[in-house]
Amino acid sequence: MRESEPLYVISVASRLLQLHPQTLRKYEREGFVAPSRTTGNLRLYSAEDIDRLRQVKTLVEERGINLAGVQLALQLTGEIRSLQAELRSRSRDDYNQIASALDELLKMMDASPDVEEQRRGVSIEVKVNRKAR
Repeated sequence: MRESEPLYVISVASRLLQLHPQTLRKYEREGFVAPSRTTGNLRLYSAEDIDRLRQVKTLVEERGINLAGVQLALQLTGEIRSLQAELRSRSRDDYNQIASALDELLKMMDASPDVEEQRRGVSIEVKVNRKAR
């Protein structure tokens, strides 16, 4: 978290997301977010927390996914972003095309795509066979 990054108390986060504060607490208990805390133990939600909660809300309310499915979607979102960073660090055009295709997978899971590549409109089919770790 950056020093200049805006932080929101639970009441403001609740209004931004149009979710009850108790729902935000529930999502925290489920491990979907881990807001920072003040010395007085108030929850402080970052912009990243808000984006993640927005994804959770969409998956639950609009897609009808249960909390176990949401956890899987969040894990996949993290894995996809990690793959994108690895591919883009290699600076090859074909890798950038694959990373852009991964943005489409992120959109399907209602995650915000990687902003670096939003300007490109590349669409390719990707089959990934990764061994279990």
